[in-house]
Amino acid sequence: MKIYDSMLYPRETSKRYVVDISGLWKFQIDEKNDGYQKKWMNGLPDPITMAVPSSFNDIFTDKKIRDYAGYIWYEKSFFVPSEWKDKNLELRFGAVTHGCQVWINGTNMGTHKGGFMPFAVNLEEVLHFDEENIVVVAVSNLLDFTTLPIGRTKTLSNGRKVVLPHFDFFNYAGIHRPVKLVVTPKEKIEDITIVTNIDKDHKVGMIQYEIETSGKNEVQVEVYDENKKLVGEMIGKTGEIIIENPILWKPKDAYLYKFRVKIFQNKEVLDDYYLNIGIRTVEVKENRFMINGEPFYFKGFGKHEDSEYRGRGYDPVVMLRDFELFDWIHANSIRTSHYPYAEEFYELADRKGIVIIDEVAAVGFQAVVKVDHVDIFSQEIVQKETLNYHKLEIERLIKRDKNHACVVMWCLTNEPDSKSPDSEKYFQEIYSYARTLDLQKRPLTYANFMYINAKECKVHQFVDVIGLNRYWGWYEKAGEEFVDAMEIFKKDLQEFSELGKPILFFEYGADTVSGIHKLPSVTFSEEYQVEFLSEYHKMFDRCENVIGEHVWNFADFQTTEGPLRVDGNKKGIFTRSRQPKSAAYLLKERWGELPNNYKA
Repeated sequence: MKIYDSMLYPRETSKRYVVDISGLWKFQIDEKNDGYQKKWMNGLPDPITMAVPSSFNDIFTDKKIRDYAGYIWYEKSFFVPSEWKDKNLELRFGAVTHGCQVWINGTNMGTHKGGFMPFAVNLEEVLHFDEENIVVVAVSNLLDFTTLPIGRTKTLSNGRKVVLPHFDFFNYAGIHRPVKLVVTPKEKIEDITIVTNIDKDHKVGMIQYEIETSGKNEVQVEVYDENKKLVGEMIGKTGEIIIENPILWKPKDAYLYKFRVKIFQNKEVLDDYYLNIGIRTVEVKENRFMINGEPFYFKGFGKHEDSEYRGRGYDPVVMLRDFELFDWIHANSIRTSHYPYAEEFYELADRKGIVIIDEVAAVGFQAVVKVDHVDIFSQEIVQKETLNYHKLEIERLIKRDKNHACVVMWCLTNEPDSKSPDSEKYFQEIYSYARTLDLQKRPLTYANFMYINAKECKVHQFVDVIGLNRYWGWYEKAGEEFVDAMEIFKKDLQEFSELGKPILFFEYGADTVSGIHKLPSVTFSEEYQVEFLSEYHKMFDRCENVIGEHVWNFADFQTTEGPLRVDGNKKGIFTRSRQPKSAAYLLKERWGELPNNYKA
Protein backbone atom coordinates (compact mmCIF):
# COMPACT_ATOMS: atom_id res chain seq x y z
CA MET A 1 0.00 0.00 0.00
CA LYS A 2 1.47 3.33 -1.06
CA ILE A 3 -0.74 5.65 1.02
CA TYR A 4 -2.28 4.71 4.35
CA ASP A 5 -3.44 5.97 7.75
CA SER A 6 -0.59 6.77 10.14
CA MET A 7 -1.89 7.06 13.70
CA LEU A 8 1.22 6.50 15.80
CA TYR A 9 2.65 9.95 16.51
CA PRO A 10 6.16 10.38 15.01
CA ARG A 11 8.81 10.54 17.76
CA GLU A 12 12.57 10.55 17.66
CA THR A 13 14.10 7.76 19.76
CA SER A 14 17.30 5.75 19.70
CA LYS A 15 16.01 3.88 16.63
CA ARG A 16 13.71 6.44 14.99
CA TYR A 17 14.35 9.71 13.18
CA VAL A 18 11.98 12.50 12.21
CA VAL A 19 12.76 15.28 9.72
CA ASP A 20 10.23 18.10 9.44
CA ILE A 21 9.94 19.31 5.84
CA SER A 22 7.34 21.94 6.62
CA GLY A 23 8.19 25.54 5.78
CA LEU A 24 7.92 27.34 2.46
CA TRP A 25 6.55 25.24 -0.40
CA LYS A 26 5.74 26.00 -4.03
CA PHE A 27 2.03 26.63 -4.56
CA GLN A 28 -0.43 27.18 -7.40
CA ILE A 29 -4.19 27.62 -7.73
CA ASP A 30 -5.74 25.42 -10.44
CA GLU A 31 -8.04 28.16 -11.72
CA LYS A 32 -8.80 26.47 -15.06
CA ASN A 33 -9.06 23.00 -13.49
CA ASP A 34 -6.51 21.64 -15.95
CA GLY A 35 -3.64 20.79 -13.62
CA TYR A 36 -4.12 17.05 -14.10
CA GLN A 37 -4.34 17.44 -17.88
CA LYS A 38 -1.20 19.59 -18.02
CA LYS A 39 0.77 17.19 -15.79
CA TRP A 40 1.38 19.51 -12.86
CA MET A 41 2.29 16.42 -10.85
CA ASN A 42 5.66 16.58 -12.63
CA GLY A 43 6.25 20.14 -11.40
CA LEU A 44 4.17 23.30 -11.03
CA PRO A 45 4.45 25.58 -14.09
CA ASP A 46 4.03 28.98 -12.43
CA PRO A 47 4.22 28.61 -8.66
CA ILE A 48 4.29 31.14 -5.88
CA THR A 49 5.37 30.60 -2.25
CA MET A 50 3.10 29.11 0.43
CA ALA A 51 3.64 28.39 4.12
CA VAL A 52 3.12 24.82 5.35
CA PRO A 53 1.36 24.27 7.66
CA SER A 54 -1.30 26.92 7.06
CA SER A 55 -4.59 27.58 5.36
CA PHE A 56 -3.94 29.21 2.02
CA ASN A 57 -7.00 31.46 2.19
CA ASP A 58 -6.10 34.41 4.44
CA ILE A 59 -2.56 34.87 3.17
CA PHE A 60 -3.79 36.45 -0.06
CA THR A 61 -5.23 39.90 -0.75
CA ASP A 62 -7.30 38.62 -3.68
CA LYS A 63 -10.88 37.72 -2.65
CA LYS A 64 -11.19 35.27 -5.57
CA ILE A 65 -8.28 33.25 -4.21
CA ARG A 66 -9.45 33.39 -0.60
CA ASP A 67 -12.85 32.00 -1.59
CA TYR A 68 -11.51 29.69 -4.32
CA ALA A 69 -13.26 26.34 -4.74
CA GLY A 70 -11.45 23.51 -6.46
CA TYR A 71 -7.93 22.12 -6.53
CA ILE A 72 -4.83 23.79 -5.12
CA TRP A 73 -1.36 22.36 -5.70
CA TYR A 74 1.75 22.15 -3.52
CA GLU A 75 5.32 21.14 -4.36
CA LYS A 76 8.41 20.57 -2.21
CA SER A 77 11.87 19.03 -2.67
CA PHE A 78 13.63 16.98 0.00
CA PHE A 79 16.77 14.86 0.37
CA VAL A 80 17.32 11.46 1.96
CA PRO A 81 20.85 10.18 2.71
CA SER A 82 21.88 6.73 1.55
CA GLU A 83 22.63 5.79 5.18
CA TRP A 84 18.89 5.20 5.53
CA LYS A 85 18.61 2.67 2.70
CA ASP A 86 17.93 -0.16 5.15
CA LYS A 87 15.13 1.74 6.92
CA ASN A 88 11.39 2.18 6.45
CA LEU A 89 10.85 5.64 5.00
CA GLU A 90 7.52 7.44 4.84
CA LEU A 91 6.32 10.97 4.27
CA ARG A 92 3.70 11.72 6.91
CA PHE A 93 1.07 14.46 6.59
CA GLY A 94 -0.57 15.62 9.84
CA ALA A 95 -3.70 16.73 7.95
CA VAL A 96 -4.67 17.93 4.47
CA THR A 97 -8.12 19.49 4.11
CA HIS A 98 -10.38 18.02 2.77
CA GLY A 99 -8.78 15.49 0.45
CA CYS A 100 -5.72 15.11 -1.75
CA GLN A 101 -3.68 13.11 -4.23
CA VAL A 102 0.08 12.70 -3.75
CA TRP A 103 2.91 12.13 -6.23
CA ILE A 104 6.53 11.35 -5.38
CA ASN A 105 9.01 11.95 -8.21
CA GLY A 106 6.10 11.86 -10.66
CA THR A 107 4.70 8.54 -9.40
CA ASN A 108 1.07 8.54 -8.28
CA MET A 109 1.01 7.39 -4.65
CA GLY A 110 -2.77 7.46 -4.23
CA THR A 111 -5.47 9.59 -2.67
CA HIS A 112 -6.61 10.37 0.86
CA LYS A 113 -10.07 11.55 1.90
CA GLY A 114 -10.57 13.45 5.14
CA GLY A 115 -9.26 16.80 6.27
CA PHE A 116 -8.29 16.23 9.91
CA MET A 117 -6.47 12.91 10.20
CA PRO A 118 -2.82 11.94 9.57
CA PHE A 119 -1.73 9.72 6.71
CA ALA A 120 1.56 8.62 5.22
CA VAL A 121 3.10 7.81 1.86
CA ASN A 122 5.48 4.85 1.56
CA LEU A 123 8.68 5.95 -0.17
CA GLU A 124 10.27 2.53 -0.67
CA GLU A 125 9.96 2.19 -4.45
CA VAL A 126 10.12 5.83 -5.53
CA LEU A 127 12.90 7.41 -3.50
CA HIS A 128 16.17 8.76 -4.92
CA PHE A 129 18.91 8.59 -2.29
CA ASP A 130 21.48 11.39 -2.03
CA GLU A 131 19.67 13.51 -4.61
CA GLU A 132 16.60 15.69 -4.91
CA ASN A 133 13.15 14.16 -4.45
CA ILE A 134 9.97 16.00 -5.37
CA VAL A 135 6.59 15.67 -3.62
CA VAL A 136 3.54 17.19 -5.31
CA VAL A 137 0.13 17.34 -3.61
CA ALA A 138 -3.16 18.25 -5.28
CA VAL A 139 -5.60 19.38 -2.56
CA SER A 140 -9.38 19.67 -2.87
CA ASN A 141 -11.47 21.96 -0.65
CA LEU A 142 -14.77 20.89 -2.23
CA LEU A 143 -17.67 19.71 -0.06
CA ASP A 144 -20.62 17.44 -0.77
CA PHE A 145 -22.98 15.12 1.09
CA THR A 146 -20.28 12.46 1.43
CA THR A 147 -17.59 14.66 2.98
CA LEU A 148 -17.25 15.41 6.66
CA PRO A 149 -18.07 18.18 7.28
CA ILE A 150 -20.97 18.37 4.84
CA GLY A 151 -21.61 21.06 2.26
CA ARG A 152 -22.29 21.80 -1.36
CA THR A 153 -20.59 23.43 -4.33
CA LYS A 154 -22.37 26.04 -6.44
CA THR A 155 -21.48 27.59 -9.81
CA LEU A 156 -22.09 31.34 -10.06
CA SER A 157 -23.34 33.22 -13.13
CA ASN A 158 -19.76 34.09 -14.10
CA GLY A 159 -18.80 30.40 -14.08
CA ARG A 160 -16.81 30.55 -10.85
CA LYS A 161 -17.42 27.83 -8.27
CA VAL A 162 -18.04 28.58 -4.60
CA VAL A 163 -18.34 26.22 -1.67
CA LEU A 164 -21.52 26.42 0.42
CA PRO A 165 -20.74 24.94 3.84
CA HIS A 166 -23.58 23.51 5.94
CA PHE A 167 -21.71 24.77 9.00
CA ASP A 168 -20.92 28.08 10.64
CA PHE A 169 -17.15 28.30 10.28
CA PHE A 170 -14.95 29.19 7.34
CA ASN A 171 -14.04 26.38 4.97
CA TYR A 172 -10.31 26.77 5.39
CA ALA A 173 -8.18 24.40 3.32
CA GLY A 174 -4.61 23.45 2.60
CA ILE A 175 -1.84 21.42 4.21
CA HIS A 176 -2.90 22.26 7.74
CA ARG A 177 -0.43 20.31 9.85
CA PRO A 178 3.28 19.44 9.67
CA VAL A 179 4.74 17.22 6.96
CA LYS A 180 7.49 14.94 8.26
CA LEU A 181 9.91 12.41 6.87
CA VAL A 182 9.68 9.50 9.32
CA VAL A 183 12.50 6.96 9.47
CA THR A 184 11.84 3.68 11.31
CA PRO A 185 13.47 0.21 11.46
CA LYS A 186 12.35 -2.54 9.11
CA GLU A 187 10.85 -4.41 12.03
CA LYS A 188 8.92 -1.82 13.96
CA ILE A 189 6.23 -1.05 16.51
CA GLU A 190 3.04 -0.30 14.58
CA ASP A 191 0.40 0.31 17.24
CA ILE A 192 -0.06 0.47 21.01
CA THR A 193 -3.33 0.29 22.94
CA ILE A 194 -3.47 1.23 26.62
CA VAL A 195 -6.28 0.68 29.14
CA THR A 196 -5.72 1.87 32.71
CA ASN A 197 -7.63 1.03 35.87
CA ILE A 198 -7.33 1.59 39.61
CA ASP A 199 -8.59 -0.27 42.66
CA LYS A 200 -11.27 1.28 44.87
CA ASP A 201 -8.72 2.59 47.38
CA HIS A 202 -6.45 4.04 44.67
CA LYS A 203 -3.57 1.98 46.04
CA VAL A 204 -2.97 -0.05 42.89
CA GLY A 205 -2.89 1.05 39.27
CA MET A 206 -3.27 -1.38 36.39
CA ILE A 207 -1.94 -0.77 32.88
CA GLN A 208 -3.27 -3.26 30.36
CA TYR A 209 -1.59 -3.06 26.96
CA GLU A 210 -1.62 -4.53 23.47
CA ILE A 211 1.25 -3.95 21.05
CA GLU A 212 1.30 -4.61 17.32
CA THR A 213 4.61 -5.02 15.51
CA SER A 214 5.59 -5.85 11.95
CA GLY A 215 7.60 -8.91 13.03
CA LYS A 216 7.80 -11.75 15.53
CA ASN A 217 10.70 -10.73 17.74
CA GLU A 218 10.44 -10.23 21.48
CA VAL A 219 8.85 -7.08 22.92
CA GLN A 220 9.88 -5.52 26.23
CA VAL A 221 7.74 -2.94 28.04
CA GLU A 222 9.02 -0.59 30.76
CA VAL A 223 7.11 2.05 32.73
CA TYR A 224 8.93 5.02 34.28
CA ASP A 225 7.62 7.69 36.62
CA GLU A 226 8.31 11.41 36.19
CA ASN A 227 11.55 11.02 38.16
CA LYS A 228 12.71 8.51 35.51
CA LYS A 229 12.49 5.67 38.01
CA LEU A 230 11.51 2.25 36.63
CA VAL A 231 8.21 1.29 38.30
CA GLY A 232 7.06 -1.62 36.14
CA GLU A 233 8.18 -3.92 33.32
CA MET A 234 7.05 -6.95 31.35
CA ILE A 235 7.94 -9.10 28.35
CA GLY A 236 5.31 -9.75 25.69
CA LYS A 237 3.02 -8.00 23.21
CA THR A 238 0.08 -8.16 25.61
CA GLY A 239 -0.07 -7.98 29.34
CA GLU A 240 -0.84 -6.02 32.48
CA ILE A 241 1.62 -4.00 34.54
CA ILE A 242 0.80 -3.28 38.19
CA ILE A 243 1.85 0.07 39.67
CA GLU A 244 1.84 0.26 43.45
CA ASN A 245 0.61 3.53 44.98
CA PRO A 246 0.13 5.20 41.58
CA ILE A 247 -0.05 8.94 41.13
CA LEU A 248 -3.27 9.41 39.17
CA TRP A 249 -3.86 11.67 36.19
CA LYS A 250 -6.40 14.26 37.33
CA PRO A 251 -8.00 17.30 35.67
CA LYS A 252 -5.70 20.32 36.15
CA ASP A 253 -3.35 18.05 38.13
CA ALA A 254 -1.79 15.80 35.52
CA TYR A 255 0.79 13.12 36.16
CA LEU A 256 2.27 11.14 33.28
CA TYR A 257 4.20 7.90 33.22
CA LYS A 258 6.49 7.03 30.32
CA PHE A 259 5.41 3.76 28.69
CA ARG A 260 8.43 2.54 26.73
CA VAL A 261 8.38 -0.30 24.20
CA LYS A 262 11.40 -1.99 22.64
CA ILE A 263 11.74 -4.81 20.14
CA PHE A 264 14.68 -7.12 20.83
CA GLN A 265 16.47 -9.66 18.69
CA ASN A 266 18.75 -11.53 21.05
CA LYS A 267 20.17 -8.55 22.96
CA GLU A 268 20.02 -6.06 20.12
CA VAL A 269 17.34 -3.33 20.20
CA LEU A 270 15.57 -3.20 16.83
CA ASP A 271 12.98 -0.52 17.60
CA ASP A 272 12.26 1.89 20.42
CA TYR A 273 9.12 3.96 21.03
CA TYR A 274 7.31 5.53 23.98
CA LEU A 275 3.99 7.04 25.01
CA ASN A 276 3.27 9.45 27.85
CA ILE A 277 0.30 7.91 29.63
CA GLY A 278 -1.90 8.84 32.57
CA ILE A 279 -3.48 6.35 34.96
CA ARG A 280 -7.14 7.26 35.35
CA THR A 281 -10.67 5.91 34.93
CA VAL A 282 -13.71 7.43 33.24
CA GLU A 283 -17.38 6.43 33.48
CA VAL A 284 -20.93 7.73 33.61
CA LYS A 285 -22.75 6.79 36.79
CA GLU A 286 -26.45 7.68 36.89
CA ASN A 287 -26.52 11.44 36.18
CA ARG A 288 -22.85 12.10 36.96
CA PHE A 289 -19.63 12.01 34.95
CA MET A 290 -16.89 10.31 36.95
CA ILE A 291 -13.11 10.61 36.65
CA ASN A 292 -11.19 8.33 39.02
CA GLY A 293 -14.47 7.58 40.78
CA GLU A 294 -15.07 11.28 41.58
CA PRO A 295 -17.83 13.43 40.04
CA PHE A 296 -16.41 15.90 37.52
CA TYR A 297 -17.91 19.24 36.44
CA PHE A 298 -16.83 20.51 33.01
CA LYS A 299 -15.82 24.18 32.84
CA GLY A 300 -14.57 25.45 29.52
CA PHE A 301 -15.30 26.06 25.88
CA GLY A 302 -16.26 24.94 22.49
CA LYS A 303 -13.34 26.01 20.36
CA HIS A 304 -11.92 26.21 16.85
CA GLU A 305 -8.50 25.80 15.34
CA ASP A 306 -8.65 29.33 14.00
CA SER A 307 -6.35 32.35 14.10
CA GLU A 308 -5.45 35.36 12.01
CA TYR A 309 -3.48 34.72 8.80
CA ARG A 310 -2.93 31.02 9.62
CA GLY A 311 -6.62 30.08 9.36
CA ARG A 312 -6.79 26.47 10.56
CA GLY A 313 -3.06 25.86 10.18
CA TYR A 314 -1.20 24.46 13.18
CA ASP A 315 0.89 27.02 15.06
CA PRO A 316 2.57 26.15 18.38
CA VAL A 317 2.60 29.81 19.46
CA VAL A 318 -1.18 30.12 19.13
CA MET A 319 -1.65 26.77 20.88
CA LEU A 320 0.51 27.78 23.84
CA ARG A 321 -1.30 31.11 24.17
CA ASP A 322 -4.63 29.28 24.25
CA PHE A 323 -3.46 26.99 27.05
CA GLU A 324 -2.24 30.01 29.01
CA LEU A 325 -5.73 31.48 28.71
CA PHE A 326 -7.30 28.18 29.83
CA ASP A 327 -5.23 28.45 33.00
CA TRP A 328 -5.96 32.14 33.50
CA ILE A 329 -9.72 31.70 33.26
CA HIS A 330 -9.75 28.45 35.32
CA ALA A 331 -11.09 26.30 32.46
CA ASN A 332 -10.63 22.55 32.93
CA SER A 333 -11.98 21.20 29.63
CA ILE A 334 -12.72 21.85 25.96
CA ARG A 335 -14.58 20.20 23.09
CA THR A 336 -12.67 19.91 19.81
CA SER A 337 -15.51 21.44 17.85
CA HIS A 338 -16.05 20.50 15.13
CA TYR A 339 -13.25 18.14 14.12
CA PRO A 340 -10.19 16.43 15.60
CA TYR A 341 -7.39 18.86 16.43
CA ALA A 342 -3.64 18.64 15.80
CA GLU A 343 -1.96 15.81 17.71
CA GLU A 344 0.27 18.27 19.54
CA PHE A 345 -2.81 19.79 21.17
CA TYR A 346 -3.64 16.48 22.87
CA GLU A 347 -0.02 15.96 23.93
CA LEU A 348 -0.08 19.33 25.69
CA ALA A 349 -3.53 18.70 27.19
CA ASP A 350 -2.21 15.44 28.66
CA ARG A 351 0.60 17.40 30.27
CA LYS A 352 -1.58 20.31 31.45
CA GLY A 353 -4.52 18.25 32.72
CA ILE A 354 -7.07 19.77 30.34
CA VAL A 355 -9.97 17.37 29.75
CA ILE A 356 -10.98 16.88 26.11
CA ILE A 357 -14.25 15.85 24.51
CA ASP A 358 -12.98 14.60 21.15
CA GLU A 359 -15.27 15.30 18.20
CA VAL A 360 -15.39 13.72 14.77
CA ALA A 361 -15.98 16.12 11.86
CA ALA A 362 -19.65 15.09 11.44
CA VAL A 363 -21.05 18.60 11.26
CA GLY A 364 -23.41 19.89 8.59
CA PHE A 365 -26.28 17.38 8.90
CA GLN A 366 -28.26 20.50 9.67
CA ALA A 367 -31.94 20.59 10.46
CA VAL A 368 -32.10 24.11 9.03
CA VAL A 369 -30.50 23.20 5.71
CA LYS A 370 -32.86 21.66 3.20
CA VAL A 371 -31.81 20.74 -0.32
CA ASP A 372 -34.66 20.59 -2.81
CA HIS A 373 -36.97 20.34 0.24
CA VAL A 374 -35.55 16.92 1.13
CA ASP A 375 -33.87 16.43 4.49
CA ILE A 376 -30.35 15.07 4.46
CA PHE A 377 -31.01 11.76 6.20
CA SER A 378 -33.68 10.75 3.69
CA GLN A 379 -31.13 10.61 0.88
CA GLU A 380 -29.80 7.21 -0.13
CA ILE A 381 -26.23 8.45 -0.59
CA VAL A 382 -26.17 9.63 3.03
CA GLN A 383 -27.56 6.36 4.39
CA LYS A 384 -24.94 4.38 2.50
CA GLU A 385 -21.81 6.23 1.41
CA THR A 386 -21.79 8.96 4.08
CA LEU A 387 -22.65 6.45 6.81
CA ASN A 388 -19.70 4.24 5.89
CA TYR A 389 -17.34 7.19 5.68
CA HIS A 390 -18.63 8.53 9.03
CA LYS A 391 -17.80 5.16 10.60
CA LEU A 392 -14.32 5.25 9.05
CA GLU A 393 -13.65 8.68 10.51
CA ILE A 394 -14.78 7.53 13.96
CA GLU A 395 -12.45 4.55 13.64
CA ARG A 396 -9.57 6.85 12.71
CA LEU A 397 -10.35 9.26 15.55
CA ILE A 398 -10.39 6.56 18.20
CA LYS A 399 -7.30 4.83 16.84
CA ARG A 400 -5.32 8.08 16.82
CA ASP A 401 -6.42 9.46 20.21
CA LYS A 402 -7.24 6.33 22.25
CA ASN A 403 -4.17 6.51 24.51
CA HIS A 404 -4.53 10.14 25.61
CA ALA A 405 -5.50 10.46 29.26
CA CYS A 406 -7.02 13.87 28.48
CA VAL A 407 -9.64 12.35 26.13
CA VAL A 408 -12.60 11.30 28.27
CA MET A 409 -15.50 11.24 25.81
CA TRP A 410 -16.20 10.88 22.07
CA CYS A 411 -18.62 13.29 20.37
CA LEU A 412 -19.86 11.67 17.18
CA THR A 413 -21.93 14.47 15.63
CA ASN A 414 -22.80 18.14 16.03
CA GLU A 415 -26.33 19.51 15.54
CA PRO A 416 -27.73 16.87 13.19
CA ASP A 417 -31.35 16.91 12.07
CA SER A 418 -32.19 14.41 14.80
CA LYS A 419 -35.88 15.09 14.32
CA SER A 420 -35.76 13.38 10.94
CA PRO A 421 -37.27 9.86 11.10
CA ASP A 422 -34.38 8.58 8.97
CA SER A 423 -31.80 9.89 11.44
CA GLU A 424 -32.69 7.17 13.96
CA LYS A 425 -31.44 4.19 11.95
CA TYR A 426 -28.40 6.19 10.84
CA PHE A 427 -27.25 7.02 14.35
CA GLN A 428 -28.19 3.68 15.83
CA GLU A 429 -25.59 2.16 13.53
CA ILE A 430 -23.07 4.94 14.19
CA TYR A 431 -23.21 4.60 17.97
CA SER A 432 -23.36 0.81 17.95
CA TYR A 433 -20.25 0.69 15.78
CA ALA A 434 -18.36 3.23 17.91
CA ARG A 435 -18.93 1.14 21.03
CA THR A 436 -16.98 -1.73 19.46
CA LEU A 437 -13.85 0.35 18.89
CA ASP A 438 -12.66 1.81 22.20
CA LEU A 439 -11.24 -0.68 24.70
CA GLN A 440 -11.41 2.04 27.36
CA LYS A 441 -15.20 2.19 26.83
CA ARG A 442 -15.27 5.97 27.09
CA PRO A 443 -18.76 7.54 27.11
CA LEU A 444 -20.35 8.69 23.86
CA THR A 445 -22.16 11.97 23.28
CA TYR A 446 -23.55 14.32 20.63
CA ALA A 447 -24.55 17.98 20.35
CA ASN A 448 -28.30 18.54 20.12
CA PHE A 449 -29.63 21.36 17.93
CA MET A 450 -31.62 23.97 19.89
CA TYR A 451 -34.81 23.68 17.81
CA ILE A 452 -35.15 19.93 18.47
CA ASN A 453 -36.61 19.17 21.88
CA ALA A 454 -36.32 16.02 23.96
CA LYS A 455 -39.57 14.53 22.67
CA GLU A 456 -38.61 15.02 19.00
CA CYS A 457 -34.95 13.99 19.14
CA LYS A 458 -34.15 10.49 17.85
CA VAL A 459 -30.47 10.44 18.93
CA HIS A 460 -30.34 10.97 22.71
CA GLN A 461 -31.41 7.33 23.27
CA PHE A 462 -28.02 6.14 21.95
CA VAL A 463 -25.69 8.34 24.02
CA ASP A 464 -24.32 8.32 27.57
CA VAL A 465 -24.21 12.12 27.95
CA ILE A 466 -26.62 14.57 26.32
CA GLY A 467 -24.91 17.60 24.84
CA LEU A 468 -27.05 20.71 24.34
CA ASN A 469 -26.38 23.72 22.12
CA ARG A 470 -28.70 26.51 23.27
CA TYR A 471 -29.09 30.12 22.22
CA TRP A 472 -32.46 31.12 23.65
CA GLY A 473 -32.08 34.86 24.11
CA TRP A 474 -29.87 35.25 21.09
CA TYR A 475 -31.18 33.67 17.87
CA GLU A 476 -34.66 33.66 19.42
CA LYS A 477 -36.14 36.38 21.66
CA ALA A 478 -33.03 38.46 22.17
CA GLY A 479 -32.94 41.83 23.91
CA GLU A 480 -36.19 42.90 25.58
CA GLU A 481 -37.73 39.44 25.06
CA PHE A 482 -34.97 37.71 27.02
CA VAL A 483 -37.28 36.97 29.94
CA ASP A 484 -39.56 34.98 27.60
CA ALA A 485 -36.52 33.20 26.18
CA MET A 486 -35.66 31.97 29.68
CA GLU A 487 -39.14 30.50 30.09
CA ILE A 488 -38.69 28.53 26.87
CA PHE A 489 -35.26 27.45 28.03
CA LYS A 490 -36.55 26.34 31.43
CA LYS A 491 -39.17 24.06 29.85
CA ASP A 492 -36.66 22.77 27.30
CA LEU A 493 -34.11 21.89 29.98
CA GLN A 494 -36.72 20.24 32.19
CA GLU A 495 -37.77 17.89 29.39
CA PHE A 496 -34.19 16.76 28.78
CA SER A 497 -33.60 16.38 32.53
CA GLU A 498 -36.51 13.96 32.77
CA LEU A 499 -34.55 11.55 30.56
CA GLY A 500 -32.30 10.93 33.57
CA LYS A 501 -28.98 11.27 31.74
CA PRO A 502 -26.18 13.75 32.47
CA ILE A 503 -26.50 16.99 30.50
CA LEU A 504 -23.49 18.95 29.34
CA PHE A 505 -23.96 22.35 27.70
CA PHE A 506 -21.71 22.28 24.66
CA GLU A 507 -22.73 25.69 23.36
CA TYR A 508 -24.36 28.79 24.79
CA GLY A 509 -23.49 32.39 24.04
CA ALA A 510 -24.18 35.66 22.28
CA ASP A 511 -22.29 37.51 19.54
CA THR A 512 -20.34 40.35 21.10
CA VAL A 513 -18.26 42.95 19.30
CA SER A 514 -15.28 43.82 21.44
CA GLY A 515 -15.36 47.46 22.51
CA ILE A 516 -19.10 48.00 22.22
CA HIS A 517 -20.27 49.10 25.68
CA LYS A 518 -23.88 50.10 26.37
CA LEU A 519 -25.66 51.04 29.58
CA PRO A 520 -28.32 49.74 29.61
CA SER A 521 -27.15 46.77 27.58
CA VAL A 522 -28.10 46.07 23.98
CA THR A 523 -27.40 43.06 21.80
CA PHE A 524 -23.81 42.81 20.54
CA SER A 525 -22.53 44.81 23.52
CA GLU A 526 -20.12 43.34 26.05
CA GLU A 527 -22.68 44.03 28.78
CA TYR A 528 -25.31 41.88 27.03
CA GLN A 529 -22.89 38.95 26.78
CA VAL A 530 -22.23 39.16 30.54
CA GLU A 531 -25.95 39.29 31.34
CA PHE A 532 -26.72 36.45 28.93
CA LEU A 533 -24.11 34.13 30.45
CA SER A 534 -25.11 35.05 34.01
CA GLU A 535 -28.73 34.04 33.43
CA TYR A 536 -27.69 30.75 31.85
CA HIS A 537 -25.45 29.98 34.81
CA LYS A 538 -28.41 30.37 37.16
CA MET A 539 -30.27 27.75 35.13
CA PHE A 540 -27.30 25.38 35.23
CA ASP A 541 -26.97 25.72 39.00
CA ARG A 542 -30.64 24.87 39.53
CA CYS A 543 -30.60 21.74 37.36
CA GLU A 544 -29.22 18.65 39.09
CA ASN A 545 -28.50 16.84 35.80
CA VAL A 546 -26.23 19.55 34.38
CA ILE A 547 -22.62 18.33 34.65
CA GLY A 548 -20.85 21.16 32.90
CA GLU A 549 -20.80 24.33 30.84
CA HIS A 550 -18.86 24.97 27.65
CA VAL A 551 -19.31 28.52 26.43
CA TRP A 552 -19.49 29.13 22.71
CA ASN A 553 -16.87 30.19 21.87
CA PHE A 554 -13.38 30.39 23.28
CA ALA A 555 -12.38 33.07 20.75
CA ASP A 556 -13.93 34.89 17.81
CA PHE A 557 -13.46 32.94 14.60
CA GLN A 558 -13.91 33.37 10.87
CA THR A 559 -17.05 32.24 9.02
CA THR A 560 -18.55 32.46 5.57
CA GLU A 561 -19.88 35.93 4.80
CA GLY A 562 -23.50 36.61 5.70
CA PRO A 563 -25.87 39.13 7.33
CA LEU A 564 -25.66 37.36 10.73
CA ARG A 565 -21.89 37.69 10.88
CA VAL A 566 -19.71 40.77 11.37
CA ASP A 567 -16.36 39.61 9.96
CA GLY A 568 -16.92 36.19 11.48
CA ASN A 569 -18.58 34.75 14.57
CA LYS A 570 -18.16 37.12 17.51
CA LYS A 571 -19.33 34.85 20.34
CA GLY A 572 -15.77 34.54 21.61
CA ILE A 573 -14.96 35.21 25.24
CA PHE A 574 -11.65 36.33 23.79
CA THR A 575 -11.11 38.21 20.55
CA ARG A 576 -9.56 36.41 17.60
CA SER A 577 -6.22 37.90 18.68
CA ARG A 578 -6.76 36.28 22.13
CA GLN A 579 -7.58 39.37 24.21
CA PRO A 580 -10.37 39.24 26.84
CA LYS A 581 -13.84 40.70 26.59
CA SER A 582 -15.73 41.65 29.75
CA ALA A 583 -17.30 38.19 29.98
CA ALA A 584 -13.86 36.67 30.46
CA TYR A 585 -13.66 38.21 33.92
CA LEU A 586 -17.14 36.90 34.78
CA LEU A 587 -16.06 33.37 33.86
CA LYS A 588 -12.70 33.68 35.57
CA GLU A 589 -14.46 34.52 38.83
CA ARG A 590 -17.17 31.85 38.48
CA TRP A 591 -14.91 29.02 37.40
CA GLY A 592 -12.33 29.93 40.00
CA GLU A 593 -14.96 29.41 42.69
CA LEU A 594 -16.53 26.23 41.25
CA PRO A 595 -14.51 23.14 42.24
CA ASN A 596 -13.89 20.36 39.70
CA ASN A 597 -16.30 18.17 41.71
CA TYR A 598 -19.07 20.80 41.77
CA LYS A 599 -22.46 19.15 42.44
CA ALA A 600 -20.75 16.09 43.96
